[in-house]
Amino acid sequence: MKSRLIAAFLIAAAAPALAQQPPAPMPVVPAQIAALRDAALQDNFAWDITEGLTTEVGPRLDGTPAEARAREWAVAKLRALGFSNVRVENFTITNWTRGAEDAEILAPFPQRLVVAALGNSASTGPSGITGEVVGFDTLGDLQAAPDSAVRGKIVFVSHAMPRTQDGSGYGYFGGPRRQGPTVASQKGALAIVIRSIGTDYHRNPHAGVQTFGTGVKPIPAGALSLPDAEQLQRILKRRKPVTMHLTLVSQSGPAPSGNVIAELPGRDPKLPPILVGGHLDSWDLGTGAIDDASGIAIATAAAKRIMDAGRPLRTIRVVWFGSEEMGLFGGLDYQKRHGSEPHYAMAESDFGAGKIWKVNTKLGKDRDAEARLLQAALAPLGIVPGKMDDADGSDIGPMIEAGAPGVGLSQDGTYYFDLHHTPDDTLDKIDLGDLRQNVAAWTAMLAVLSGGIEPEPKRKLRR
Repeated sequence: MKSRLIAAFLIAAAAPALAQQPPAPMPVVPAQIAALRDAALQDNFAWDITEGLTTEVGPRLDGTPAEARAREWAVAKLRALGFSNVRVENFTITNWTRGAEDAEILAPFPQRLVVAALGNSASTGPSGITGEVVGFDTLGDLQAAPDSAVRGKIVFVSHAMPRTQDGSGYGYFGGPRRQGPTVASQKGALAIVIRSIGTDYHRNPHAGVQTFGTGVKPIPAGALSLPDAEQLQRILKRRKPVTMHLTLVSQSGPAPSGNVIAELPGRDPKLPPILVGGHLDSWDLGTGAIDDASGIAIATAAAKRIMDAGRPLRTIRVVWFGSEEMGLFGGLDYQKRHGSEPHYAMAESDFGAGKIWKVNTKLGKDRDAEARLLQAALAPLGIVPGKMDDADGSDIGPMIEAGAPGVGLSQDGTYYFDLHHTPDDTLDKIDLGDLRQNVAAWTAMLAVLSGGIEPEPKRKLRR
């Protein structure tokens, strides 16, 4: 017994020392990767793409002539940058477009509120609708309410989303937008308005898509700016009947969309490609600078910098996905066409242009050394290691869930939802230094994953 006690004491005493063992040393970053990373801190390609797309095309709502112009612009730009196999893979979507919008409290305190229709909202028609407003603090409260409390009324749901660095509140607090219209319709509501899913206090409503459940009758659905949503909350707290006149005009129908694809061919075309990209479309209220012109610009600029350094072993495929905002249709079309093909890695930039602060990877256990090399290459940029079994992206997410390897370069989203889906999503919100840090990180990532870059042989001059 005594010997067992002594052994237990020795193990316990050693535990703190074992816990404080230094981590395994980080890999040495090859000079070529470090040089490419550091040179990208002076990049101008990303700004040129972001500025050009937002200026020469502007808003690019899915399935509209503006999105079609964006595809034409993208093909010309990618060819001018020197990419190969530039093409458009077309598909058809159900296009939705907004018309006149207005919300007005008729009683007890007459005043106008600022509203924007949510994607796939039914139309009120040009004359609008009038109804009593019934308010709920959360989606759960609406779900628990008896149908009789909702039937024939305009539902209002408030659910304030907190500000976070990683945007983690968007999933949970976005419920009123994503599921609220379906729940309200199932309970017989005349229409629904929600507190915008955002963190700013400008009188700018945040657009965003919602999809009515199978067999559910579409109803008008809109988002109030945060100040207007809180104003409506205060009015409802007076416990007097509230009457609203709501106008949300919209129309929908089949329309073309498509993915724009370009490649930097690798030295060994038999190897699986690396996919990088973002989405080309945007909401119609702003010019889509942070969502997602900067994203496609970052990924493309990094691939261009690899191109200018030489030829990678593996092909780098750049994809500017179409129709992401209305339902990830570009990513789903790519998966349908190419999901069964092997990919060496996938990465997507679709969270603005704030500095990257963390890297997650999901490359598989046999590629842990590669993941650690990537962590080491990114560390001088102030990027900390994250998980090694996780990666995501809006368009590539379904393919990663299906087993494709991925990398996630997490941007600082502290202020992202101030601008997201609003008229404030414009070029002036892009910080050039932050944009360049993104390009440096993506360039380092591609340099690590590409299998080595060899300078192109010099061509002999003809005399």
